[in-house]
Amino acid sequence: PPPGGPFSGSRNAMNKYAILLRGVMPTGRNRVPMAELRVALSKAGLLDVQTYIQSGNVIAQTELTQSSLEALVHEVILREIGADLVVIARTHAQLKQVMAGNPFPLSAAPRTYFSLLSAPAPAHLTEALAQLDFSPDSVHIGPDALYTLYATKHSDSKFNNNFFERKLKVPATTRNFNTLSRLVELSA
Repeated sequence: PPPGGPFSGSRNAMNKYAILLRGVMPTGRNRVPMAELRVALSKAGLLDVQTYIQSGNVIAQTELTQSSLEALVHEVILREIGADLVVIARTHAQLKQVMAGNPFPLSAAPRTYFSLLSAPAPAHLTEALAQLDFSPDSVHIGPDALYTLYATKHSDSKFNNNFFERKLKVPATTRNFNTLSRLVELSA
């Protein structure tokens, strides 16, 4: 953004972020063409913009703070592409911390999913969620992510991103083990 713009004064050291878009779909109102997104974010001032798969994963460098970056990306996508999406940005260190918090064995990686929260959930809602019986799935609640081990497939469970958002009243976005692992690598 140009000096004196809406995000001036909200800068820090150069960081590489993984930017996760919630609800990107291949068609419909939340369709976000990755090539168009890369161009729009580069024009908005982000550096070394790259995307990973078609489900709304961006890697970019910026001096913006995390919250300013999330606001900028949301605004650019809304203005340039017309999609109103939740944007969650995390640094390499933050993503590594999420991966390190995974309580499930590596042998369960194909059935392990991470739901990253846009903000900490209220304690009373987190406590209420922890009291639920998730059988046959397993859910572990971390400070900024939920870890879910599905008994069969993610798509077979009612314990999905929408369910967690309704219970915690906080926007979230979910990635599988392989995608989050790759984002950790790309954000290094």
